[in-house]
Amino acid sequence: MPIRKCLRGLLGLVAAAAFGLAILQSTGTAMADAGFQRWVAGFRATAMQSGISSATFDRAFRGVTDPDPEVLEKAAKQAEFIAPAWDYFDNRVQEQSIATGRAMARKYKLWLDRIETQFGVDRNVLLAIWSMESNYGEILKDKKVMRNVVRSLSTLAYGDARRAKYARTQLIAALKILQRGDIDESHLTGSWAGAMGHTQFIPTSYEAYAVDMDGDGRRDIWGSVPDALATAANLLRKNGWQSGRTWGYEVTLPDGRKFPGGSVSLSKWQELGVTRASGKPFRNGSDKAELKVPDGRSGPAFLMTKNFRVIKAYNNSDKYALAVGLLADQIAGYGGLVNDWNRPFTKLSFEEKQELQQRLTTLGYYDGKVDGRIGEGSKAAIRAFQAQAGLNEDGHPSLEVLSTLRKKNR
Repeated sequence: MPIRKCLRGLLGLVAAAAFGLAILQSTGTAMADAGFQRWVAGFRATAMQSGISSATFDRAFRGVTDPDPEVLEKAAKQAEFIAPAWDYFDNRVQEQSIATGRAMARKYKLWLDRIETQFGVDRNVLLAIWSMESNYGEILKDKKVMRNVVRSLSTLAYGDARRAKYARTQLIAALKILQRGDIDESHLTGSWAGAMGHTQFIPTSYEAYAVDMDGDGRRDIWGSVPDALATAANLLRKNGWQSGRTWGYEVTLPDGRKFPGGSVSLSKWQELGVTRASGKPFRNGSDKAELKVPDGRSGPAFLMTKNFRVIKAYNNSDKYALAVGLLADQIAGYGGLVNDWNRPFTKLSFEEKQELQQRLTTLGYYDGKVDGRIGEGSKAAIRAFQAQAGLNEDGHPSLEVLSTLRKKNR
């Protein structure tokens, strides 16, 4: 999502956020509130200089009397984490996200037809981005995740020295969104760092790319799916999306051969012995592509074309862009990977993962959502059960763990 690109240099800078949180907790609520209110009063002049009216400012900050401690807690936990390839992709490219994407393709077909015609961006890529960013809008219903954008950004500007500049810039953009009338203050919600709507745009990215697709006079990425998908399409188009071209290909590499770095033509890759894993020929042999092996030479290999790099304008991460591409292909009905990830256990289906979580819940190990997504809470519960059952405590959602749970739940 656009927020991750802007925050790339900030993730992992947790000391200042933790320090700010400690100050808020140690000085007491009254002092923290007074300090925050002084900050808001001081920021008012900055907002006025940026063209924000006093009426807009007052509306935006009505009821925003204290910082949000959970925002600083979340900021302090944003250390870098490198998940193994199978872990990242198993949670994002799975049966439910594919089925829901296909259902949404049918539901919004007429709008997707119009968006594809206007912007030239593959509808399945837009659906995959929607899935990755907000689980097709489901995250917008979660009050534990969605919060007041003005309060969140003000909290970061006030209490997190490392993110203060980012937060002030985003806060001014958020106030401009309110002033323009695209959304009212009661519905200006987002993540702890200000990512908003179905397609999770930070305010400055919203200002640059937001589209009123449904023609109601407002660029409403919170309540209008057409606006949100068109906004994502506009971002991709303005960053160079090539209409009618793919994002890349899964390929098979010849054994023991070294390959050039950077991009070369698909025809050249074919001369080097690289073939499509599906056995089909490459299209557009003059297109340049770069080799990526996210799980090493023994895992799936890919040739990435320009559209892959364009997806990275949304989120500057190879894994993110590849997940979007793989999910888009499966929503479109092209099938999954020919070569699987180097997973150190027997993979469970999506329904089996839900069963795993439910059985862990029944035994008292897990108290999170039974959603088939194996996050840190699920892994901790698995490790706790493995310790009790005498299994290797790796936290993997394996068939071995599920089989042992089935015996325990009889």
